[in-house]
Amino acid sequence: MSSNEIIFILGYNYDSNCYLINRNILVDTGAGENKEYLFSKLRENGVEPEDIELVVNTHCHFDHIGGNHLFPNAKIAVHKLDAIPIRNEDTLGTAGSAFGFENVNNTRVDIELEEGDKIGDFEVIHTPGHTSGGICLWDGENLISGDTIFAGGGVGRMDIGGNYQDMKNSVKRLMELDVKNIYPGHGPIVENNGKDHIKLSYSIL
Repeated sequence: MSSNEIIFILGYNYDSNCYLINRNILVDTGAGENKEYLFSKLRENGVEPEDIELVVNTHCHFDHIGGNHLFPNAKIAVHKLDAIPIRNEDTLGTAGSAFGFENVNNTRVDIELEEGDKIGDFEVIHTPGHTSGGICLWDGENLISGDTIFAGGGVGRMDIGGNYQDMKNSVKRLMELDVKNIYPGHGPIVENNGKDHIKLSYSIL
């Protein structure tokens, strides 16, 4: 059974969902335009922004990395392939140009993640499809899925730096896991029957 404490912070407006793990790791930071909302949710759980030691981005899109600069004391971790558009201020690669967002103050990447790396008790699974460097985090029970899969059988869009075959292969890999709970990049979380939702996601591809 997982010993990880995962706190769900529902995305607001353009923001992705964010997840606070074990009180010092934040998975994704939203689009960066709702600082007070994000900080208030952290403080509701007894965590100050400066308590965050590590920010993990599930992929490079603006709605997941836009708030990285709000955590100057934290290390920023992202898959090595998605580190490239972040560092290059590539607003096409980060999808910012499609929505009128510029990648301002968010070029820092401290840790380049790869398949099999450990984030606390979580393992990094490289799941390209939505972006080339998309990742999921897996601890044997809980799957933090970024924009790879969503509740109800959804998958991330593939028309902004994505690839259909990569997505299909990634979701197929996830079907092999005994997933109980899913914590996606947008929308509601899935509790207890995550594996069924992954199968549904694969069936639409």
